Amino acid sequence: MITYMKIIHDTTRLRIRELTIDDAPFILRLLNTPDWLRFIGDRDVHNREQAIRYLENGPFTSYREHGFGLWCVEHLVENLPVGICGLLKRDYLDTPDIGYAFLPEWYYRGFAMESASAVLAMARANWGIEKLAAIVDPENERSIALLNKLGFRFQKELTVQPNNHPTWLFHYEDVE
Repeated sequence: MITYMKIIHDTTRLRIRELTIDDAPFILRLLNTPDWLRFIGDRDVHNREQAIRYLENGPFTSYREHGFGLWCVEHLVENLPVGICGLLKRDYLDTPDIGYAFLPEWYYRGFAMESASAVLAMARANWGIEKLAAIVDPENERSIALLNKLGFRFQKELTVQPNNHPTWLFHYEDVE
């Protein structure tokens, strides 16, 4: 069975597309990488069925309700998923936020910057979103550096449920 996938945007090296059920093995792997578990948290995704449930309750629901969500980031030449990047709408934030995560073997290649820059541009062009948030673990130095390069600025520290772990809130405002 061929699963339909909606292409959101192509960059020079990457394809940003909607996730599909066929991405369950990739999601299972990504959500159990050491950095995901350390900086984002255990989402209780430890088998294919749980990965499918994560996709259905997270990205697929967001696509239906908001028209955006976390998207798969694929390497155009290798035709492999390398990470996720996209927009999320969280109940405790007054504006959508940008999120991203990549498999460790694809770190340090500029893919997070390339995909996040594309998502920022699409937020304004496709959904009229001029203000975005980002939340990050204060110990995630790579993510904080990326947010600063993208033009996000630190706002304040939050305590986010359910783990009550300190989280930094960043804001981005398109001033064009």
